Amino acid sequence: MRRLVAATLAAAALAGCAADGGGSALEPPATTRSGPAAVPHRVRDTDWPTYHHDNARTGVAPGFAAPGPLSQAWSARLDGAVYGQPLVLGETVVAATENDTVYALAAADGHVLWSRHLGSPQPLAGLPCGDIDPLGITGTPAYDPATGLVFVVAELTGGTHLLAGLDLATGDVALSRPVEPPRGTPSAHQQRAALTVLDGSVYLAYGGLYGDCGDYVGSVVAAPTTGLGPLRTYAVPTTREGGIWAPGGASVAAGKLYFAVGNGESTSAYDHSDSILALSPELALLDAFSPAEWADDNAHDRDLGSMGPVVVGGHVYADGKRGIGYVLDATRLGGIGGQLSAQPVCAAYGGGSVDGGRMYLPCRDGTRAVDLDPAGRLTVRWRAPVPADGSPTVGGGAVWTVDTRAGVLYALDTATGAVRGRLPVGAVPHFASPSLSGGRAYLGTMSGVVAVAGA
Repeated sequence: MRRLVAATLAAAALAGCAADGGGSALEPPATTRSGPAAVPHRVRDTDWPTYHHDNARTGVAPGFAAPGPLSQAWSARLDGAVYGQPLVLGETVVAATENDTVYALAAADGHVLWSRHLGSPQPLAGLPCGDIDPLGITGTPAYDPATGLVFVVAELTGGTHLLAGLDLATGDVALSRPVEPPRGTPSAHQQRAALTVLDGSVYLAYGGLYGDCGDYVGSVVAAPTTGLGPLRTYAVPTTREGGIWAPGGASVAAGKLYFAVGNGESTSAYDHSDSILALSPELALLDAFSPAEWADDNAHDRDLGSMGPVVVGGHVYADGKRGIGYVLDATRLGGIGGQLSAQPVCAAYGGGSVDGGRMYLPCRDGTRAVDLDPAGRLTVRWRAPVPADGSPTVGGGAVWTVDTRAGVLYALDTATGAVRGRLPVGAVPHFASPSLSGGRAYLGTMSGVVAVAGA
């Protein structure tokens, strides 16, 4: 196959790209060249090719061994903080930094196999608000087995956004193109949500900067993984805000992409903010849910956008800053106030995991295990006895989660929540979440990646 490739990263970063409302088509940069395709890595169940293992965001590592005493296997100091989950593909760990560098590390000992610097990140001093300095690659990358490319979105100096596809084997940049949000000021947007590869496209979502400043509107952009053809876009139909910023990005089920949307500007006319949206692969809006209290949520920043949707069988579970858990029918989300059930659970931030009918939720006051039965009833089974507030993943009969304030990784018993292991890992970003593969947990930190043995 053939891929379009930008002649240089600098040219791609500077190339103009017209943007208009949701559903518009954006033309690719004109300066390209062609090159041979890589031999793709064949993804196995034991790999971790995307946020929380798979496009459903289950967060479950099949065949992972039960944990023993935890210890640091290695630590790789990189050129910036790693906010996204590391990917694990065979014997290669891929991590992207806020300095706009992508690294491939050897899973065995952490030595650098290759690195690729995509440009200069945006300093915080040049942004209207925010809490990441500098601002580079924040969203978790995604691997595409059809092309053999790892996709990342880099924010560059000037507040522009660049999609790059890197050859997993060599780190060569096989394609790059601007992917600006379709509405608002590009520098007021932050690309925190994980990327999703689905049916020949890579999907990325935009929210705002910490502080909700500037002219931003939550949106989704889809680009062909081959580099050929126009972009597709969707923008939340609000005057401002409505960011899609939960770190898990889309949860995919039954051919739909489910996104959590944050608070919007309106407190009168409904604007599809503070919602769960179902989009088609073509980015048409198929369905939506918002709590009956959506206007009050908007007025007081109590949005659903702080945690990604969790898909459990035929249900979608939504939770956010207000702390109410909503159970939705996946085939009919219910519109305003149309949930199947709702009850207080916890204020949730990040990405949840699901194993069968049990969810493990990233609660601000400690991980919770919550059962969701086929009738749509919720039962809280346990709350972690430690202040683990990171986004949990599951493997080997343990829930792997982080106390992001203290920088401690925990392995909790899936049945009871009891602590089965703990290990200090140093300073970690907000919403830190471990990737599980090959008997190890891999975690992004404020200085690089740490690998934890003991499983």
